[in-house]
Amino acid sequence: MCPKNENRVRIASKSDTAPQIKKQLENEKKVSEDLMEILEGSYDGILVTDGDGNVLYVNNSYERIAEIKCADLIGRNMKELINPVWMPNSVAFVVAEQKQPVSKRQITKSGKNIIVTGRPVFGKKGDIKKIVINVRDITEIYELREELLKARTREQILSSCYDFSEMIAKGEHKVIAISEQMKSILNTAEKIANFQTTALVTGESGVGKEEVAKYIHKKSLRKEKPFITINCGAIPQNLLESELFGYEKFAFTGASQHGKTGLLELANGGSVFLDEIGETSLDFQVKLLRVLESKEIRRVGGSKDVEVNIRIIAATNKSLEEMVENGSFREDLYYRLNVVQLHIPPLRKRTDDIEPLARLFMAHFNNKYQQNKYLTMDVVQEFLSFTWPGNVRQLKNVIENMVILSNNDYLQVEDVPWLADNAKVIRKNTIKAITANDDLSLTEAVENLEKLMLQQAKAKFKTTREIAAALKVDQSTIVRKMKKYDI
Repeated sequence: MCPKNENRVRIASKSDTAPQIKKQLENEKKVSEDLMEILEGSYDGILVTDGDGNVLYVNNSYERIAEIKCADLIGRNMKELINPVWMPNSVAFVVAEQKQPVSKRQITKSGKNIIVTGRPVFGKKGDIKKIVINVRDITEIYELREELLKARTREQILSSCYDFSEMIAKGEHKVIAISEQMKSILNTAEKIANFQTTALVTGESGVGKEEVAKYIHKKSLRKEKPFITINCGAIPQNLLESELFGYEKFAFTGASQHGKTGLLELANGGSVFLDEIGETSLDFQVKLLRVLESKEIRRVGGSKDVEVNIRIIAATNKSLEEMVENGSFREDLYYRLNVVQLHIPPLRKRTDDIEPLARLFMAHFNNKYQQNKYLTMDVVQEFLSFTWPGNVRQLKNVIENMVILSNNDYLQVEDVPWLADNAKVIRKNTIKAITANDDLSLTEAVENLEKLMLQQAKAKFKTTREIAAALKVDQSTIVRKMKKYDI
């Protein structure tokens, strides 16, 4: 309980002299001025009404936070300010009715969230003499709360939709599609799965073209038959035909005396994924076009056609339209392959998929290397801000790197390869600069090391408060030194 105010004005008696009365009045005036300075210095808004809701006092902070001018408040009753949009009721009347402190959240004219608390001041007879209302801007706190709720909801959705650990342990294969772009692509892939048409999957290297091709196969009636992947760019062009079509015995120098069955023939009844189709020669394109038209192949050195029942899904990271224009890809083959085109956007343009993909790969490599590591939100945020030039393939490699090399069970920002590499380069260059310079003073050497430590800490922590705690100095010191070194 606050102590009673002993600075009350004493009623002057007849024996008091004029100087004493003057001094008392001066003291009273000073106390009043000090009180006003305190009230006006409050960062929170303060409004005082009488028991009926008539406004007696308002400080400047109330005007700033509640967005109501003091001139519109002083001498008026709070009933006059009530409106259905931004003040459906006044806390003053709720306090008067309940005769106890009351807190309410309100929204100002501009949409700020504020908390309004009213507290009654009782007279000797138990009636309410005054109501003191305090307002505080909680917009930032409210927004952080909303973000936290969204993050928790997202986590719950991911956890409920995907039990990655169980899925990996069972050896199940699943294509992750959280973003609207990938959902649309998989919907199209499922729609065409049981039609025997060709499909062309396009997109940058590493976006997951083969995974989409596998998805088409697994959703089709051919799912129990072979799915064979052929990287046209990895096989020398002079061997590509014999690898795909096979060859008869002694068909060419070095050929097996028993001949060889080609990959297209081995895939009979199933699906063939021709990756990097843009790397094939024009001669091979003619033969591939014949296969698509006739569903027949002829082995190298052979004289008979062999019928094959295969579904062709081709993929490329090149622009086949431009290749057709410059004559490096056959126009008739392009149109034969491009009956249905599925273009997969790069990972940087479908950021909603980054976190679930990272969690999927984390479960995979935890299972593979017998680890039990976890992603932290700081790492996820770093992933979301990265451009991923290598797309999903790069993300998978990064997760594997972190699972193997990190000493942390909960992966930290400093475990992210590109940040770790930057820190190593900075450290190496700084130490080299210090040791190689004989003219460097002690002060200059210390400053270089300070700058190095601050750069590393900034990469690891988000705020200057966290950096200060880690380096065991005051926050003001961190702010000053970061400004000094332009960090």
